[in-house]
Amino acid sequence: MYPEHTGQAPAHRAVEVHQPTPITPTSVTPAPLTPVQPGQVPTVASVVLPDGRVVTGYAINPAQPEPVVAKPVVSRAAVNVALGGVGFLAVSGGLLLLTTFITALTALVTQLITLTAVIFGGWVAVRVFSASGHQGGTTVHIRKAVFKRNHFNG
Repeated sequence: MYPEHTGQAPAHRAVEVHQPTPITPTSVTPAPLTPVQPGQVPTVASVVLPDGRVVTGYAINPAQPEPVVAKPVVSRAAVNVALGGVGFLAVSGGLLLLTTFITALTALVTQLITLTAVIFGGWVAVRVFSASGHQGGTTVHIRKAVFKRNHFNG
């Protein structure tokens, strides 16, 4: 497609022309012609036109109209929309139950956390503010004074 790279300029190259060689068959044998007869020979009909001409031709069976299909009472699109609505309602009910369950579970966890905080806070308050029994605790001696659980015993 592209010229080869040679040291000569393109003007110095010789032009080559290729002529196709025709192929001559040695012997030509035509295919045998076998007439094919139709399975049934149609009937020939002649019709006389009003102006006196006669038209002759093969009779053609009139085209049979396609049978009329009874239309359903409800269209398929309406049935599909209705089924889609029923499916959506079924899913919506399930989603509603799921969100209700999640809400109830959240309220239960919140109440358990609040109950734990109240019980723990009450236990801490009882331990800190109880006046009875000075057992345990830390005792610190400062200049002969004894502080026992924030009470000065001097």
